[in-house]
Amino acid sequence: MATKPGSRMRKWVGRGLATSIVLSCSLIQINEDFQLLPNITLGFNIYESYGGEYTYHASMELSSSQKQFIPNYKCGILNKLISVVGTLHPAISSDMADILVPYKVPLFPTGSSPYESPFYYNMVPSEKLFYMGIIRLFLYLRWTWIGVFTKGFEASFQHLIVSIFPLHGICIAFVEQFRLLYFDQFIDGLKWLVKSFHIYVNSKANAIIVNDNYLINLRWLLRLPEMEMVSIKPKGKVWIVAYKVDLASFFYQKSWDIQVLHGALSFAPYSNEVKGFQHFIQTRNHFSSKQDGFLKNVWEHAFDCAFPNPSRNEKNDDVCTGWEKLESLPEAFFEMKMTSHSYSIYNAVYAIAHALHAMKLDKQCREKFNGRKLSLQVPQAWQLHFFLKRVSFNNSVGDEISFHENGELLTRLEIENWVTFPNQSFHRVKVGKLDTSAAEDKMFTIQEENITWPSTFNQTLPISVCTDSCPLGYFKRKQEAKPFCCYDCLQCPKEKMSSQKDMDDCSKCPEAQYPNKFQDSCLPKKMSFLSYEEPIGISLVTLALFFSLCTLVVLATFMKYHHTPIVKANNRNLSYILLLSLLFCFLCSMQFLVTPGNIICLFQQISFGIIFSVSVSSVLAKAITVVLAFMATKPGSRMRKWIGRGLATSIVLSGSLIQAGICIVWLFTFPPFPDTDIHSEIEEIILRCNEGSATMFYCVLGYMGFLATASFTVAFFSRKLPNSFNEAKCLTFSMLIFCSVWISFVPSYLSTKGKYMVAVEIFSILASSAGLLICIYFPKCYIIIVRPELNNKEQLIKRK
Repeated sequence: MATKPGSRMRKWVGRGLATSIVLSCSLIQINEDFQLLPNITLGFNIYESYGGEYTYHASMELSSSQKQFIPNYKCGILNKLISVVGTLHPAISSDMADILVPYKVPLFPTGSSPYESPFYYNMVPSEKLFYMGIIRLFLYLRWTWIGVFTKGFEASFQHLIVSIFPLHGICIAFVEQFRLLYFDQFIDGLKWLVKSFHIYVNSKANAIIVNDNYLINLRWLLRLPEMEMVSIKPKGKVWIVAYKVDLASFFYQKSWDIQVLHGALSFAPYSNEVKGFQHFIQTRNHFSSKQDGFLKNVWEHAFDCAFPNPSRNEKNDDVCTGWEKLESLPEAFFEMKMTSHSYSIYNAVYAIAHALHAMKLDKQCREKFNGRKLSLQVPQAWQLHFFLKRVSFNNSVGDEISFHENGELLTRLEIENWVTFPNQSFHRVKVGKLDTSAAEDKMFTIQEENITWPSTFNQTLPISVCTDSCPLGYFKRKQEAKPFCCYDCLQCPKEKMSSQKDMDDCSKCPEAQYPNKFQDSCLPKKMSFLSYEEPIGISLVTLALFFSLCTLVVLATFMKYHHTPIVKANNRNLSYILLLSLLFCFLCSMQFLVTPGNIICLFQQISFGIIFSVSVSSVLAKAITVVLAFMATKPGSRMRKWIGRGLATSIVLSGSLIQAGICIVWLFTFPPFPDTDIHSEIEEIILRCNEGSATMFYCVLGYMGFLATASFTVAFFSRKLPNSFNEAKCLTFSMLIFCSVWISFVPSYLSTKGKYMVAVEIFSILASSAGLLICIYFPKCYIIIVRPELNNKEQLIKRK
């Protein structure tokens, strides 16, 4: 197997050593497989790429003859360039493509690359999948306050943190860009590290994205306390390793503690452990190929030894034997297991081998069909694309390898949890995956219980938010001049609730429910109405019964002393009718305290309107009788013929029948009906009687007001008549109270809600009826019972 020395291989990183070992392992397996490419030996040249002009130079060397830098000149059939396995870094892969794409050489970048070309075969998913994984991880763990350390701002990464994160409710706490620690600017670099250290320590963000090749700058940052550059101990953070970041070390970083990276999470392409890989590393003579020019340099720095140099008479106690054990190196410098990067290289080599094998079989079939050998003996790189796009096989682990139409390997991402130990050992524990080929509900899976968090979190899920979650019963209000992830928690308004944390706004309960006292859930409303059992209901019933009893006492007194002049005055029969109507007025108020139903709702307003019309009509008849009686006493008056029972009866009947007619029209158009009021009370559904037609209801009240106004007017103008037992003053005061009560009833009724509307109406009925009873009848009862000497005819006709 031919190799070529990598003259520019970096001496400070072991990544090239791992790449060399993986290439050697895979090619040895392929060359020893008699069923895959028999009689063909594959080899590789390995180059280090610094980027820029060095990458261009190395890419041009691939098109030159061995040991000679003459681009586009090939001599012989050995070392024929078939394909190129690229690097982790997209920028370097793009530089390589600038040189190799014109030659149509298949290029297999092992890092996500935005470069689009039909000659690209990406061995890892696109960076969009990595970004999707990061977003899904943050949403699953409810992390919304994120810090960022980055080496550079690629357009895609900048689009992620500036545009995509806010769409998913994720805010950036801080963004710090790493600076390279050049020797001539080392002090300035350290000052920047100290500044960044304080930013990350003081930030409430516990989840921080790191977009830095090999985490070298981050390890410098976290080493500041050991260097006594800062006096603050670093706080535990969860480091989210970005898509093209891996763990590797400078040679001088081999002994640096990696405990600071304990509990980190990273997304890596799917990988599997290749059987025999570790045995191959442990037993292989890594110096079997004398042309491996960079290996000695790597070996000397890795094991702190030196190979003897015959040209120099140097004596060195630490002599490299070449049999030092790679497993003795810290895993942060060299991992013995097959990493995702190594697995990508392994699969790329096998994909090339299977494509070459398919090309060879195709050539043999065409030769057999044509009956002659084809002139083309050596396969060309551009011919490989047809077979690479159709390649599909199972590798030695059993994983299926094939490519999308766009040249991207069909694979998935795995979430790895970095677990470190004091002895510098390092393990990647697979705790989840992101598979776009799975169903939507199974696309992203994570085993949270298997995640090892940084020790400062005591194995509990870290919280990374700007503001603690708003509890149930509260809602968020954005803080001024801060990102939308920073907010204040305010309690929900009285009639609203929030049943989840961090609600943007509180919501109303369904109409038949109300918020509990914590305002975090809804409770069913109770059915309620103004009943006898409530304090207000008991008070109103007590008043109604009391005034009813008083009315009965007055009626009994009048009936007992019905022959006395004061009872006979002003029409004794009208007095009885008024007393009976007042009794019914008091009693009808109690029907408003019964459970609303179809029958009771019809009788409530109708009976109230008719009975009160009888009462007010009786008062009006009394007032008119007083006026006519006085006018009839004048000599030659013609009013004597109007005085009698017929006039009073006609007034009462006409006044009552008109009201009854209004009520009948009400019943036949839009009668009252039982209804529920769900808005007046927060915790109750009020059962009530709906008036049906509000117009008819106010017509009833209006007509009653008309009768009351007429009664008050007649009584007021007759209040100064000279009779001792003249009722005009009593009627005036009674109607004044009556009108005052019902005038104030309208605004009171309209301004109250629920069962208190019923209470207002009952109180108005009782107050107005009591006013009539007290003002009209109590003065007469006082004379009948307390001053009987005034109850005679002489006093009745006596003038002032």
